[in-house]
Amino acid sequence: MQREIRVTMKILALTNLYPNPMQPHRAAFNRHRFRFLAEMHDVRLIAPIAWRDEWSLRRNGGPAIARDRRSTSDGIPVAHPRYWYTPGVLRGMYGRFFLESVRRSFDRHVREFAPDMVFATWAYPDGWAAVRLARRHGLPVVLQVHGSDVRRVDEYAARREGTRTALTEADGVIAVSADLGRRVVELGADPDRVAVVMDGVDKAVFGPGDRAEARRALGLDPATRHLLFIGNLVHIKGIDVLLQACRRLADARGDWHLHLIGEGSDRARLAQQAQALGLADRISFHGSRPHHELPRWLHAADLFVLPSRSEGVPNVLLEASACGTPWLASDVGGIPEIAALGASTLVPPERADALADAIAGCLDAPLPQPATGPRDRREAVAAIADFLVRTTTRVRTTQSLSRPAPV
Repeated sequence: MQREIRVTMKILALTNLYPNPMQPHRAAFNRHRFRFLAEMHDVRLIAPIAWRDEWSLRRNGGPAIARDRRSTSDGIPVAHPRYWYTPGVLRGMYGRFFLESVRRSFDRHVREFAPDMVFATWAYPDGWAAVRLARRHGLPVVLQVHGSDVRRVDEYAARREGTRTALTEADGVIAVSADLGRRVVELGADPDRVAVVMDGVDKAVFGPGDRAEARRALGLDPATRHLLFIGNLVHIKGIDVLLQACRRLADARGDWHLHLIGEGSDRARLAQQAQALGLADRISFHGSRPHHELPRWLHAADLFVLPSRSEGVPNVLLEASACGTPWLASDVGGIPEIAALGASTLVPPERADALADAIAGCLDAPLPQPATGPRDRREAVAAIADFLVRTTTRVRTTQSLSRPAPV
């Protein structure tokens, strides 16, 4: 019987989507993705912190960061250089700003860690900078795209050009949905170097639970129908549309309460909107919560609602599916690809009337549970790891063949 040979690599990852001491709940999905990847390979992370975020958090008395700007997360060493950029202007320079912000840390890791390849998880500016830094050191580079980084490239010409350059020059691209896979090919990526890897969930954390027990633990009224949103409080998530739908819902019934979990630049505006709509007593803003608390909230909810304007494949919908929580989401991006994995309903985006009707319908007629659910995240990360190894091997082989033969 032939024994399987496992290849272990040194992976240097570059991403803004990762927790840091000042933002401990940031991008938890990526934290767990790298946690599982580090079980298979030797991983080091460079996770920059935007200077405006750092300034705002310090001003508001948030936690500090170590003087050497390093931390350890799940046993993975992480560097947190400060990302300097010009807010709202000179967008065509954001890639170069990002590159110069992380360059010293990147070069130090190359000297001290000697990575086999570079893995960046966001197209621009992260991926653009990663491609250039990797090329300087002769390292293969793979990008992973998530949704908005390629679906919203037309908002700014500089972003589109930077994204296109990153995707076409990378040695490989991982897309989290077939929809995104098609999009990156349209933007110029070589289809032979694109892999679609649907994410999974940590089934040791997310699974079915008792609703009554969860509501007791959270102090929620057992007789109320509880609606739930988890995510960043930003425009792309469509929470303003959800509040408009809730105004319509309130005119028809009074048996519900909406819980919003997350932080973001729109929080104050959304709180003002809720007040203006007369919904302040029906909507609770809970702020960011640790990832391990989310299953309890999902167990307690009658319905999870995600009214996004654009998405890749939202991890929170996979987590809701694993918990057996019915969900209602916009018919955008890769969401239709995972609809069969949960008790789901899709609605058109930007339609508060359709969203209100769908919420009422889901509360009145519970959705049937599917026979299958999402796969385990370790299985998805194993597929990512396999693509990283294959891409690195291909690039190294090509480099070896292109070297002139010794005389």
